[in-house]
Amino acid sequence: MNDAIGVFDSGIGGLSVLNEIKKTLPNERLIYFGDQAHVPYGARSLDQVLEFSISITEFLISLGAKMIVVACNTASAAALKELRIRFPNIPFVGMEPAIKPAVENSISGAVGVLATPATFQSELYASVIERFAHGVKIYQDTCSGLVQEIEKGHFEGKKTKEILEKALQPMLTNQIDAVVLGCTHYPFVIPLIQSIVSPKIQVIDPAPAVARQVKKIFNQLDHDLSPKTNRSTEIISSGNILKLKKMISRFYRFENTVHQAYWVEQDQKSKVTQ
Repeated sequence: MNDAIGVFDSGIGGLSVLNEIKKTLPNERLIYFGDQAHVPYGARSLDQVLEFSISITEFLISLGAKMIVVACNTASAAALKELRIRFPNIPFVGMEPAIKPAVENSISGAVGVLATPATFQSELYASVIERFAHGVKIYQDTCSGLVQEIEKGHFEGKKTKEILEKALQPMLTNQIDAVVLGCTHYPFVIPLIQSIVSPKIQVIDPAPAVARQVKKIFNQLDHDLSPKTNRSTEIISSGNILKLKKMISRFYRFENTVHQAYWVEQDQKSKVTQ
C-alpha cells in the first residue's frame, strides 16, 4: 500500500525529525531508514552520499513510501536536487541550516553554525548564506567527531563536551546570540549545548519547522479515506539493530518495530535489501 512517509538519515540523527513528524501526523504510516553501515555521511564525498541517497529512496518507495523526507543535512546538500529530478512523482522535503530565523532575530549581529564538512561545502549552504546572512557574521565549526559520539549514545560524555566546548567557546568570544544546528544528530545534545552557552543564546533545532512542512505537503496528496488508527513506526537500519533498539528506547517514545537491512552489490551499484 503506497501510503507511507519515508524518512532517512545516515544514522540515528534523523530520529529527531521523525519525532516531530510523528507528533504532527500521529496516525500516518512512517518508515525510517538509518544508514548506520555508512555513518557518518559528513566526511564522505557528495557523489558517494548521492549514490547512497538514490538507493535508499528506491528502497523506501518499494516499501510503499509516497513521500520522502531527507532528514539529513549532508544528504540534502548532496542529493536533494538530483532526487527531485530522478523521482518526479515523489514529493521530497529536505534539511537546510536555519540561518534565516537566526539572522532575523539576531541583536548582536553574530550567529554560530554547527554542521558537517559536506554541508558547509555544499551549494545549498552557500545559497542559504547568500540569501539570508546579510549584515550578520557567521561563525562555523564542523564539530569533528561529534556525530560518532552521538551514534554511541554519548550525549553527555566527556569527549562530547570537549568537542562542543572547542566549537562554541570561540563563537561565544565573538558575541554570537544564536547557535544553528546544521546536522540532525545535534538536537540530541541540546541540553549539553545549553549548559555551555548563555541561556540568552537561542539554540535552533529545525525539526519542528520541517515537520510542519511535511504535514503541509502530505495533506495535499491523494489519500485513502478509510478510517485510520495510530500506526507503529517501522525503523530500519543497515547497521547493528541490537544497539539501535537500545538507543531508540531512550528518545523515541512512540510504538515502533526495528528491522535489519543490508547493502548488496547489484548491477555494479550498491542496493538496499531486507
